[in-house]
Amino acid sequence: MTKFLLTVHILAAILAIGPVAVAASMFPPTVRRALAAPGDAQALASVRLLYRICRVYAVVGVAVPVFGFATASTMHILGDTWLIVSIVLTTLAAGALIALILPRQDALLTELDAAAAAPPSGPPATVDARRTVRLAMFTGVFNLLWAAVTVLMILRPGSTTGG
Repeated sequence: MTKFLLTVHILAAILAIGPVAVAASMFPPTVRRALAAPGDAQALASVRLLYRICRVYAVVGVAVPVFGFATASTMHILGDTWLIVSIVLTTLAAGALIALILPRQDALLTELDAAAAAPPSGPPATVDARRTVRLAMFTGVFNLLWAAVTVLMILRPGSTTGG
């Protein structure tokens, strides 16, 4: 049962967290490209797609800690320091995604939609491109947190379960 749970945990991490990390990283420069080409429906569609990937796979990503806890429980390692640190880092990554990344992506997309819908005769709607830089920073922190968790999961410092 442990091997099954571990396999599902690893597959969930690869298939759920990977797409979020990539899409979230691509989002800020894609917004900047959409800003540089107002009226480009394809650029706006790309921003929408990246946001949808981040939202959907964030929900799917809940499977990672669920199967991680199940695996750790069957291995009797819930109290190991490396695992506790991984849990804390995972919580921070999830918090960054939920509180810092997704809301900012949503706000930028809403502003881009408003700018695209603005009548050509009225004042143009604007989006502050500097906000994409801040979003890129939060995304970088999110990705670094997941990289640290991955290293801890592979190295398992102090583990007595092999590895």
